[in-house]
Amino acid sequence: MNAAMARMKNPLQAAWQAIKRRWPGRGEGSGPLPVRDHFDVGGARPVRLLAFDQTLVAVVGVLLLLGVVMVYSASVALPDSPKFASYEPHHFLLRHVLALSIALVAALVTLQIPIAFWEKYAPWVFVAALLLLVAVLFFGKVVNFSRRWIPLGGMNFQPSELAKLAIAMYAANYMVRRMDTRDSFFRAVTPMVVAVAVAGALLLQQPDVGAFLIIATIAMGILFLGGVNARMFFLIAAVMLATLALFLAFDDLRRERILAYLDPWNPAYAQGKAYQLTHSLIALGRGEWFGQGLGASVEKLHYLPEAHTDFLLAVIGEELGFVGVASVILMFFWLTRRIFVIGRQAIALDRVYAGLMVQGVGIWMGAQAFVNMGVNLGVLPTKGLTLPLMSFGGSAILMNLIAIAMVVRVDVETRALMRRGVS
Repeated sequence: MNAAMARMKNPLQAAWQAIKRRWPGRGEGSGPLPVRDHFDVGGARPVRLLAFDQTLVAVVGVLLLLGVVMVYSASVALPDSPKFASYEPHHFLLRHVLALSIALVAALVTLQIPIAFWEKYAPWVFVAALLLLVAVLFFGKVVNFSRRWIPLGGMNFQPSELAKLAIAMYAANYMVRRMDTRDSFFRAVTPMVVAVAVAGALLLQQPDVGAFLIIATIAMGILFLGGVNARMFFLIAAVMLATLALFLAFDDLRRERILAYLDPWNPAYAQGKAYQLTHSLIALGRGEWFGQGLGASVEKLHYLPEAHTDFLLAVIGEELGFVGVASVILMFFWLTRRIFVIGRQAIALDRVYAGLMVQGVGIWMGAQAFVNMGVNLGVLPTKGLTLPLMSFGGSAILMNLIAIAMVVRVDVETRALMRRGVS
């Protein structure tokens, strides 16, 4: 009897061991399935994307779809205004969907490119971003007193969106190349301070204070995660604050925005520099717990300027209430955390560039979402930053999805290395 049981047990054990060899980690709480086919991280063999973080892609998809719905809701009444009288009610919806379609194609193409390629050419991508930031000062289109867009026929491109991804790529590349000098203060600090200062000076000429703050935050975050001496952060922070202080000292418009933020209900500001903030707060207050209903926003009816771009969250709050706003916040929190986990997994497998670049994207998404939400909720001064993946804006959607595609690519390559390591 015992001999028969042993014969039955051995084939079962052999089958279970075969399953664990094919799908390592299942049943042991060690994570999702890695890719099952041969996969060359360096890019010598064709890529088969058989395993990736499907939950991350699903959350991004939900944010994109909700963004499409809310952009249409926030912009459908704009043609009633004399400023947009020549537009059709679905003008902004069609442009948003077109931009989203182009961005999805670009993301699929980016997904096929090995991360080693981006590591090699990261400095040149950053140089290209700087050249575009210079070009926009000469050939850019002026909107609301800011010169931020380069006209491309029927579309406009905003170089500052490329600069956000470029600084993440360049800072990660810089840390890998200078890993041996990260404890040497002056050797480590000079190139990144110069890079941030040059990019910041160009952005402040547009002016685009919000983009400058995001780029500086990305650079400092990657340097911190890369293990650079803490003194470097004080210097970069000092450069950033000094540049910002000088800019505010000579820019009456931005200085008045700070004063209006501090006292938005003051009659001197409520109908002036604090107009957007006060109406954003009114919209959020009207939403209460469950909102007024999809499409029922009153503030979007020419009371709240830029409702489909910078203040989309206020429309979400008015129409979907606290529940809608909280859901968006939670999705962005989860997305940022998951991107950081993917970066940490890559670094654990000694893929330092890939990991730091991904974490830079996480800083970008999380910081920009935080600033946009803070502006809408009255926690931060008004900045011209959109809500990632959701607000109307072709350049932002394009660069957001390209960055997410790079994150997914790192995840796929990491799973491939995990597969090799246990095979």
